[in-house]
Amino acid sequence: MTKIIGLTGGIGSGKTTAANYFASKGIPIYIADEAAKTIMNDPKIIKEIQNLFEENIQLPNGFLDRKLIRQLVFSAPDKLKKLNEIIHPKVKNDFENWVQSHKNSPFVIKEVAILFETKGHLTCDATILITAPLEIRIQRVLQRDQTTRENILQIIHNQLSEDEKIKLATYVVQNDSLDNMYKNLDKLIDILSKN
Repeated sequence: MTKIIGLTGGIGSGKTTAANYFASKGIPIYIADEAAKTIMNDPKIIKEIQNLFEENIQLPNGFLDRKLIRQLVFSAPDKLKKLNEIIHPKVKNDFENWVQSHKNSPFVIKEVAILFETKGHLTCDATILITAPLEIRIQRVLQRDQTTRENILQIIHNQLSEDEKIKLATYVVQNDSLDNMYKNLDKLIDILSKN
């Protein structure tokens, strides 16, 4: 049976880089955020999400203004919870169908930004946490996104602490340099292929 390996890490940790590395090795990767974005483009889902907010959260093209939604839910945990209640079951269903299409693989990787926060790790056979020092994470996000240091810190504080994630993870991979991370991922691929 195909093993499900959860891959996660806080913002700026390098989990997407790790996911791309696994994909380059021919390992099937499911990016939960990408699946959620696709699901959120469905007109029925757009309507359902719009009903959660008094503000107009749609762009002129009819799609959702994700940046505005992010701002609105970070200051309203109840709205975030309701938004997750709409999206998560649909992503779960999509993932189950995706796993079926990869059932001949010894293992697949499911990349989820908030794997531990949503208790998603409980449905995985093992988990990989990508970590990096806080200052490196902040610098990466500042270079990548049009955002502020305050915004990044707010996102980090809304996620489970690194220490909590480390306690829950099966494997922890430090990403202070790409060479180091790739070497450790190669070792993990070897371990996961044998188990």
